[in-house]
Amino acid sequence: MSQTSTTAPNGAANIPSAAGDHAERISGIKSQKSSDLNREIGLNLFKDMTLGRRFEDKCAEMYYRGKMFGFVHLYNGQEAVSTGVIGAMKRQHDWFCSTYRDHVHALSAGVPAREVMSELFGKETGCSKGRGGSMHLFSKEHHLLGGYAFIGEGIPVALGAAFSSKYKRDALGEKSSDSVTAAFFGDGTCNNGQFFECLNMAQLWKLPIIFVVENNKWAIGMAHDRATSDPEIWRKADAFGMKGEEVDGMDVLAVRGAAQRALERARAGEGPTLLECLTYRFRGHSLADPDELRSAEEKEFWATRDPLKKLESDLIDLGIASLNDLREIEKEIDTEVKDAIEFALSAPEPKPEELTNYIWAES
Repeated sequence: MSQTSTTAPNGAANIPSAAGDHAERISGIKSQKSSDLNREIGLNLFKDMTLGRRFEDKCAEMYYRGKMFGFVHLYNGQEAVSTGVIGAMKRQHDWFCSTYRDHVHALSAGVPAREVMSELFGKETGCSKGRGGSMHLFSKEHHLLGGYAFIGEGIPVALGAAFSSKYKRDALGEKSSDSVTAAFFGDGTCNNGQFFECLNMAQLWKLPIIFVVENNKWAIGMAHDRATSDPEIWRKADAFGMKGEEVDGMDVLAVRGAAQRALERARAGEGPTLLECLTYRFRGHSLADPDELRSAEEKEFWATRDPLKKLESDLIDLGIASLNDLREIEKEIDTEVKDAIEFALSAPEPKPEELTNYIWAES
């Protein structure tokens, strides 16, 4: 099928029209990448992204084999956002609030693959004791404040966590209280009231929070540029006097760099950042979605921008890792994911008599 092309403002190579404005915006971004990259960090980034990808692929296999049930929304293609943001933060110190596409956020936050997979199978060994399933992962230990099925639900929760951090430091005198909260949500959320109300409160009180927009172009089946009067979400920060930044969400080093800048501002008491990550999901909205609304040309274009392949190329070009190093990591991850499946399948079901456990606080 023939395609027309557009030329990016900065003179970049022609972009197929099927890719849309999203790709043109990315081509015009002059990203400031992570400045602290070394072998250890580089390999850890690759390991985290590979775990996210292989974990989600195995979820799809289990779902289609009839071993996993319910709603399952996968993250394939967006791994650079989770790894780039959470990898720049402090595990078990900072806080994270997710969406219904939460498996990879949980893994990046340090929740063991066994616990995440167990939760997807509804087992007692899951991080939410089998009560949450795919869309409601939670781990107090790993500072994961939950996955939320309704869009925008998690943003006020994240705001509360950020307020708590600032209150402890400013009102209670706990000088070590410098934790930052990352609130993840999609482009479809950004026309909802909670989004604007929380941006206003965060800037008013200079709260240590990063609003991370995972703009993957599609809100279920609604194209982003058809649903909003201004498709450049990061610019909405201007209405509140807040710092806003857009970044290539398919480049983990660029995302990490943007996250580091936002974290520095937050820990210095300079308030929130609205970070728009331009990304793309490689699968349908959920595993029940045949993904017939997006054109084949669009999906083929974005497949060439695979964030894992981009990082692999960067690490090799920079002399940080060899191809053999990366293949060995993939083997390790495959073993970890296989172990998670075997553990989850053999784990016990929640006991019926404990159905109401974990609903109310126990005295």
